[in-house]
Amino acid sequence: MKKVLVINANPKPTSLCKSLAEQYTSVATDKHSVEQINIGDLNFAISLDEGYDKIIALEPDLVDFQKKIQWSEHVVIISPVWWGTIPAKFKGAIDRAFLPGFSFKYADGKSIPEKLLKGRTSELIITLDTPPFWYKYVKGNAIYKQLKHSILDFSGIKNTSSTYFGPVINSNRDNRKVWLNKVAALANRIK
Repeated sequence: MKKVLVINANPKPTSLCKSLAEQYTSVATDKHSVEQINIGDLNFAISLDEGYDKIIALEPDLVDFQKKIQWSEHVVIISPVWWGTIPAKFKGAIDRAFLPGFSFKYADGKSIPEKLLKGRTSELIITLDTPPFWYKYVKGNAIYKQLKHSILDFSGIKNTSSTYFGPVINSNRDNRKVWLNKVAALANRIK
């Protein structure tokens, strides 16, 4: 039994990402302990006006976000591609919560920080309005690079898989049913 955190990174109150997150949570709950976060439900100031020079006290929703990350063994991020990468509110949550001392720590004299969230795995489920092959191979797959390399790996979280669904904009009920079934299969394979 694993501790699984499902993050719906789409801030909209209703979306395909939210449906996929609910499907994943519903199926994974049969075998695992699962928590779900909907970024749109969180209340916090997105901007990191002082960078990391001055740490601003975290709002209760971000404290809870950090606690759930620390609790988890496997993190599932379900995100749409907006302007090539993740939505601003999700990026704001990362900026505000993945702080020095929480997700990484610099040591004197070393330029590469210690990864404080080691021992966790992740998987990415990405929705987009362009064909996945176009986004990945022509547009450069920025969301994957940002999440896997710049955020997850930097913090010590090992990404194990990435799944893409699209184009969403022209999808129909049958497409979405296939995608929901695929997400159920992903949730069933957690060990």
